[in-house]
Amino acid sequence: MKQGKVLLGVLAGLAAGAVLGILLAPDKGSETRKKILNKGEELAEELKEKLDGVIDSLNQTIETAKQKAEEFTAKEKSEA
Repeated sequence: MKQGKVLLGVLAGLAAGAVLGILLAPDKGSETRKKILNKGEELAEELKEKLDGVIDSLNQTIETAKQKAEEFTAKEKSEA
């Protein structure tokens, strides 16, 4: 759980830094808006990939726990 919060904090910091950097750059307003939009899309994609990885990891952990529980239950039934 802490890893997810740290990851979101880091991504939020990166996003804030990127937006501030773009806003302070001496470009036209239309160019700045395009850069912000592109950076937002990149960050959203990165976040989606990270969350997909976390979800896959959690699903794998749940499946492993289910298998161990089933093995334990089967072992207990055979010993009874």
